[in-house]
Amino acid sequence: MSGGEELQRAGLDVLLIDGKLVPATDGATFATVDPTTEEVLGMAADATAADMDAAISAARRAFDTTAWPTDVALRVRVLRQLRDALVAHGIEMRALTTAEAGAPTFLTHGPQYDAPVSDLGWVADLAEGYEWRTDLGEATPMGVATRRWLLREPVGVVGAVTPWNFPHQINLAKLGPALAAGNTVVLKAAPDTPWAASAVGRIIATETDIPPGVVNVVTSSDHALGAQLSTDPRVDLVSFTGSTATGRKVMAAASDTLKKVFLELGGKSAFLVLDDAEVAAACGFAAFTVCAHAGQGCAITTRLLLPRARFDEGVDAVVAAMAGLAPGDPRDPGTICGPLISARQRDRVEGYLQLASDEGGSFACGGGRPADRETGYFVQPTLVVGLGNEARVAQEEIFGPVLVAIPHDGDADAVRIANDSIFGLSGSVFSADDERAWAAARGLRTGTVSVNGGIWYGGDVPFGGYKQSGVGREMGALGFEEYTEAKSVAEPA
Repeated sequence: MSGGEELQRAGLDVLLIDGKLVPATDGATFATVDPTTEEVLGMAADATAADMDAAISAARRAFDTTAWPTDVALRVRVLRQLRDALVAHGIEMRALTTAEAGAPTFLTHGPQYDAPVSDLGWVADLAEGYEWRTDLGEATPMGVATRRWLLREPVGVVGAVTPWNFPHQINLAKLGPALAAGNTVVLKAAPDTPWAASAVGRIIATETDIPPGVVNVVTSSDHALGAQLSTDPRVDLVSFTGSTATGRKVMAAASDTLKKVFLELGGKSAFLVLDDAEVAAACGFAAFTVCAHAGQGCAITTRLLLPRARFDEGVDAVVAAMAGLAPGDPRDPGTICGPLISARQRDRVEGYLQLASDEGGSFACGGGRPADRETGYFVQPTLVVGLGNEARVAQEEIFGPVLVAIPHDGDADAVRIANDSIFGLSGSVFSADDERAWAAARGLRTGTVSVNGGIWYGGDVPFGGYKQSGVGREMGALGFEEYTEAKSVAEPA
């Protein structure tokens, strides 16, 4: 698929509800837009509250009245089937992702598509070999000889609410473990990337044996439609990825029914360069990281903490690196920094750039829209200097290719500055001394840390944050178990 017309012919203007591909109840649709060209790619189904209700009903029925929750062999088989179908559709799905999400082509061969598809196989293997029943041994509580067991069972109906920045990665990181554990799912996709979810829904409906109602895919222009999943008593768990502000609302809404919540939220992660590090290499890595996919990632390190004595050296290194990371067409295999997802997001980033100036900061490079891009939602890779960690641009998540450089006075000070945040999602440490790097990494109050360029991302690695970066973990065995309940059973020995 190379353009909107070809994509639309695939029939992505439908919902998946109870095993059927159906239009929204009132036939309404909304446009999905290419952020590179600002052209309408085509239409997506604009679901209503009635559609969401039908999806929840289908998921509840499938969980309560079918063998899905107990048939591990079926779940393993259809997950592998889904993985194989998604692999077979890789060319058009990668093209769709670049067109709709503005994801650079190189990322679609990694976390934007290929990696999460492959991870479905990993989670199927995990479910196949998982110890669903664990013998806790014998004991004599209150004098009664007893054998105890621990059972792991699915939670029930999962409401999955996902963002637009890495749509396949996050959609599949929720679907895979939830289904492997025996849950049924209602997936509410982000309004900016409805086709990414609809395409997976179509493949599930037409090319897998996943039973009706087990997976339901709902697209809507209404961000608030996902709130039904938090308040509906038929939903047992809400798995949400998005902003911390919205995550607070999800948790509050879910409290009325005391349903489980998994929240993967925002970040303002720090990149620590210690005074013995190779500054040019470290700063080049920091620049690349904040420019990849135009900085639209919750775990991206957006605060660069440089030794005060080497601050200017580090700034020069970032400026040199960013000069080679100019925004470009994400369809070009050499592009690292593509467009922002929408005009609204570009306005948000530009608002923070104005705020940086208002707070007394300056731009070592960047600071606005690229002069050579008349269309598309592009912002220049930008390095902000002259501000302390208390500045709003150093404390708030921007979600654009904007890096804030802050001086530090030694390892302990760098760790202190890094932890001076409501967030705790990720971090990075560079040092020539592994022991120093590890000491700093241990000091960071974050869920993930990269040491000297190591990549922690992987389907088998738990991902999540401390503090207001979330509740629980996604991916890995821990992420799988988020979608299970523990039941203790005793019988006479």
